[in-house]
Amino acid sequence: MLNRLFKKKSRIRPLDSATIPAGRRVYAIGDIHGRNDLLQQLIAKIFDDDASRDAAKSEIIFLGDLVDRGPDSSGVIETAMRLKQDHGNVRFLMGNHEEVFLQAASGSEKAARFFTRIGGKETILSYDISLQEYMGLDSAELAARLPDLIPARHIDFVKAFEDQIVIGDYAFVHAGIRPGVPLEAQKPKDLRWIREEFLAEKDPHEKVIVYGHTINGEVIEMGNRIGIDTGAYYTEKLTALALEGDQRWYLDTSAA
Repeated sequence: MLNRLFKKKSRIRPLDSATIPAGRRVYAIGDIHGRNDLLQQLIAKIFDDDASRDAAKSEIIFLGDLVDRGPDSSGVIETAMRLKQDHGNVRFLMGNHEEVFLQAASGSEKAARFFTRIGGKETILSYDISLQEYMGLDSAELAARLPDLIPARHIDFVKAFEDQIVIGDYAFVHAGIRPGVPLEAQKPKDLRWIREEFLAEKDPHEKVIVYGHTINGEVIEMGNRIGIDTGAYYTEKLTALALEGDQRWYLDTSAA
């Protein structure tokens, strides 16, 4: 009986009491995957929402996977760079798709082949290359073409992406965390790629984990995590989580 009582106590929902420090407001944006049109819509909604509230130190966090699958990954990177330049308090997490993007952009044939299998074809075609030219390249030729095709400033920008961000009672990552491992000891591979082990964990983590990577039709709120990847590249719904004090709310690009 005592074991049952202690087990029940260990499953207290930390989300119910999670906060960020006073005076701050955070907007976290889920996986964009090349939908620059939706990103611009969501940014406009974030700016409108922020302006409608009391003054605060506002910041925007991108949870990663800006690129691949959708039609305008290069445009997403341009929008993100401009947002960072104009507004400053904007941070970016490295997703698994950015990881492969960087490997492919280095000229690795193996990485280029994998890149095209996970949506990189659309990313490549968002740069200055025609479909006809793309289709005429074999894997080795494509790998050799990518370092010249993708601008160095895009590469340098993406290389600076972070692996995790902690604010108050929340930790922001791309994919999730390895359960039972302290945040400071998490491996980049897990932060960018993990899925089943993280999603199956019911016990509280040291922070509430805000993540993307795993698509759901709606926001997922569990006691130890919040998932905001709503599959923008095909659902038309790009989602942002907003946090202030002990409050949270959501903005998205759905028509409803």
